Amino acid sequence: MLTKAEKTKQFILETAVPLYNEKGISGVNIDDVLEATKLTKGCLYGHFENKEDLSEQVIDLALKKVSEKIREAVAKGKSPKGKLIAFIDFYKNPIETFISGGCPIFNTAVESDDNYPVMKKKVAKVLRIGQEELVGLLQEGIQIGEFSKDLDPAVFAFKMVAAIEGGIVMCRVMETAKPMQGLLKSLKMELEQYSL
Repeated sequence: MLTKAEKTKQFILETAVPLYNEKGISGVNIDDVLEATKLTKGCLYGHFENKEDLSEQVIDLALKKVSEKIREAVAKGKSPKGKLIAFIDFYKNPIETFISGGCPIFNTAVESDDNYPVMKKKVAKVLRIGQEELVGLLQEGIQIGEFSKDLDPAVFAFKMVAAIEGGIVMCRVMETAKPMQGLLKSLKMELEQYSL
C-alpha cells in the first residue's frame, strides 16, 4: 500500500500528465499544476525539488503509461501479424488520444529535441525499445512463415511508426481523423502484401 505522501505524489503526477501533454514542458508552469491539483506550493515542493524534477517525473509517467497501453493492445493479437494489426489499430483515433493532447512520445520528442536533452534521451529510449519490439514481431512472423523473407523488419517497423506519428500530428492539426483511417488501411495492406 502506498503511504499518504506517496498517494499525494502520484496524484500530482497523474494530474499533471495531461497538462504537460497538452501544453508542453515549457508551456506548463507550477501555477497550472497547483490549480489542477488544488494543492499548495509547499505541498508540491515537498514532493519535487523544482519544476525540472516535476517535469522529468511527469514525462517518465506519460511515456510509461502510453508504452504500457500500446503493449496491452498489442498483447491481444494471437500471432505476430495479429499483434502488428493491433499496434496499427491502437492509433485509429488521433483526435481522442489515450492521454489528451496527442501522442506523448511525439509531443515530448518535438519539444525536447533542442531544448531538453534529458527528456530527449528518455524519448529516444522509448522509441528504440518500441522499434526493437516491432522488429522482433516482424522477425518472428518471418521465422514462423507468416511473412515473406522479402520483408525488411527494421525498415517496415520504422515506416509504420514514422507514418503513424506523422499522421497523428497532421490529423490533430486538421481536426479530422479521416486521413488516419486511410493511412492505417494502407499500412495493413502493405503488411498483407508480405503475408504468406
